This record gives sequence, structure tokens and C-alpha cells, in this order.
Amino acid sequence: MSVLPTVAEPMGSVPATPGRSSLLARIWRDRNGRIGLTVIVLLAVIAVLGALGVLPHDPIAQHPAARLQGPSSRYWFGTDQFGRDIAARAAVGIWTSLRVAVVSVAAAAVIGSVLGISAGFFGGWVDQIVSRFIDILFAFPAILLALAVVSALGNGWQNTAIAIAVVYTPIFTRVSRGPTLTVGGAEYIKAQRVLGTPLPRILLRHVLPNVSAPIVVQVTLALSWAILTESALSFLGLGTRPPTPSLGLMVSDARNTVATAWWTLTFPALAIVIAVITLNLLGDGLRSALDPRRDSRP
Repeated sequence: MSVLPTVAEPMGSVPATPGRSSLLARIWRDRNGRIGLTVIVLLAVIAVLGALGVLPHDPIAQHPAARLQGPSSRYWFGTDQFGRDIAARAAVGIWTSLRVAVVSVAAAAVIGSVLGISAGFFGGWVDQIVSRFIDILFAFPAILLALAVVSALGNGWQNTAIAIAVVYTPIFTRVSRGPTLTVGGAEYIKAQRVLGTPLPRILLRHVLPNVSAPIVVQVTLALSWAILTESALSFLGLGTRPPTPSLGLMVSDARNTVATAWWTLTFPALAIVIAVITLNLLGDGLRSALDPRRDSRP
């Protein structure tokens, strides 16, 4: 389950102007964005229901008499080799993956964006230090770096989130540095400096809004990659600790039963695929909605 991170394509930086409609409305007008937004909301609702424990069956409780039963009105996705309800476990597994993805990507976005904006705006030795540090991280294959970090820290969703954040921080640094180089040399930024505007105000009020579009798009792409990575680490036994359900761990356990019980592998694997594709579709919708050239098109 080797995966590689993707980088959002920069869309150019222009002074921020209020759009003619809300961001949500722009996403909804795009077909990919509409599909992605609808499905991700549905997955989030399922994940919350699983986390709250309001589903008909306990995802951890074992029922040996009901082991390896196929999908039915009682067990929607069937049961595994221990008689556990796969539907309930998949719902909690989605919650586990989304929790790890949100925490790790949030940390990577904040740290990486701060480093990238600082490097692009100040330049000089700041840019040199940040760029060399990022080059070192990029020298390691993404999945191998994640494996190394989580192996050093140990199992658990918190350590998995830290590992993914370490891997994805340089992506956000590179995505934010490029537009900042363009914005930092703009005339209105030079005017603010001449007027004596404090640097924090320039960065927060003028630079960040103009480099935020590719960062926001990258967040959605990073979330899909983080879900895939969390599943891969759990598949290898280095992610979420049992008995907590995890989609990757369910896929790993199903290897021994898939020949006689196809549902044990199909449904958790399908949940991973749907989550990853959905977030990529949402990223496409965001890219279209945040494109500064959109309003100028006929």
C-alpha cells in the first residue's frame, strides 16, 4: 500500500478581493466539488455515529455463533472471523482515519505554511535554512519516512498523526513559499513597508490571504493522502492499536478469510477508496472555486 503525496498546483497570487458568491456556493456549482462535498458530509455523519456508539451493534463485541455471516438485514456488511459487525467497525474505522487525517494535516499545514511564508517573505538566510531542511526531508521517500517516525514513536493514533505531519510539512512549505515570493515583491506590500506597517500585520492581512488558495486546496489533497497512509500503517501493524477498529487493520485481518468471506475485505477497502476519491474531488472543486481567474471567464 505504498503511496506518494501530491502537491497542489499553484494558482497564482493576486490581491484578495471579495467574491461574487460564497465559497460554499462556488464549490457547489462545480460538479466534482458538489459530489465531493456531499459524500464527505455523509462519511462524516457515519463516522460521528460510529464514534458515539449509537449503531445497532457494538464494533468490538465478539459473537462466535455469528462468525463469517454474509450481509443481511441484521448485519448489513456481514461479520468477521470473530463475529464482529463489519458495518459498525467500518464506521468507527472511518472515524479513526478522519481523526488522524485532520490532526496530522492541521499540524502540517500550520507548521509548513509558517515556514514557507517566512522563507518566501524574508528570504536570505531564513530561506536558505528552511529550504535546506525541507530538501533533507524530501530526500526520504514519503512512506519510508512515515514508517521510520512511527516505528520510533510506537503504535497509536497520536503517533501516527505525528508521523504523517512530519512527512507532509515540507509539502506545505513548498506550496506556500512559491506564492509568497511573488506576493512579497508586489507594490502594495512595498507600500505597506514604506508606511511602517508592522510585519505581523503585513503577513496576516496582506500576505496570508493572497497565498491561502493553494494551501486550502493542498489541505484536501493531504487529507486523502493521510487517510491512505494511516490505513497503510495500520495494515502493517504500526498504526491504530487493536481492538480499536481501523480500516487498514480490517483489510489486514481479512487476508485470511477473503477466499471464503469476500465481504470482510470488500467493505473496509471500499470505504478507503471512497474517502480518498471523495477528498480528491472536493480538492478539485476547491481549486475551481478559489481560482482568481474564475470571475473573469464568460
